[in-house]
Amino acid sequence: MTDAPITPSPSKVLLSTSSVYPETTASGFELAAALGYDGVELMVGIDPVAADIDAVEKLRDYHGVPVEAIHAPCLLVTQGTWGNDPWEKLARSAEAAVRLGADTVVVHPPFRWQGTYASGFEAGIRRLNLDTGVRFCVENMYPWRTPVRNFKAYLPGWDPSDLDYEYLTLDLSHASTAKASSLELARSWGDRLRHLHLTDGSGSAMDEHLLPGQGDQQADEVLKHLVETGFDGHVVLEVNTRTIGSRGAREHALADSLTFIRTHLGQLAGARTT
Repeated sequence: MTDAPITPSPSKVLLSTSSVYPETTASGFELAAALGYDGVELMVGIDPVAADIDAVEKLRDYHGVPVEAIHAPCLLVTQGTWGNDPWEKLARSAEAAVRLGADTVVVHPPFRWQGTYASGFEAGIRRLNLDTGVRFCVENMYPWRTPVRNFKAYLPGWDPSDLDYEYLTLDLSHASTAKASSLELARSWGDRLRHLHLTDGSGSAMDEHLLPGQGDQQADEVLKHLVETGFDGHVVLEVNTRTIGSRGAREHALADSLTFIRTHLGQLAGARTT
């Protein structure tokens, strides 16, 4: 088949500040500016600076890199960030988004042991969307797999497909761990897909967050689908670079990933797709 030009996607390409870990949030802004990302997604709780919105505001202004999305502190390792009340964490995430000029908050579904928060989660997210003017995009997760059985760690569930959420975040690594197809999820979610964590996975029981194109999730085809459907949400590189080692190697990997994303979104001059 002859290559044909495609209309560039209007999506902004963001760097998650988690993608530079174990470097700091400040390094995330620095590398986003140096490499040409359109902005960052702030992972709240990755280090103390990320939870200090005064400090984040200074980083934004110093580097000239906008904060386009906030990842709420809902990981196991961030359970103590911004207190212990999960609804307060989401309220503070919305406040941070408004202050920093972001339009999106990414949130994971509750853990099973989070009681009334879990039982009222769908209604609570609808209320936050209505009251804050910020888009809360619920992220797909995965069953926790053990050699004996799968453990359903999330309520109402790890797969948001059939749940009453207005906006969704698709994470390709999570889909791989769940033995699901990101491309099929993107197709089935339609307009509810408003945010993308571009990464990859090999189907491991561990959440890998590989560089896009290194796993089984057809990252290039997912991006092509976004272009074909007129997706205008954010595309966020959220990858694990902990084992890369040097700053130079990390910078090279993040630069290559940006080229991969812009190529398949048609945002590079002369970019084509089959």
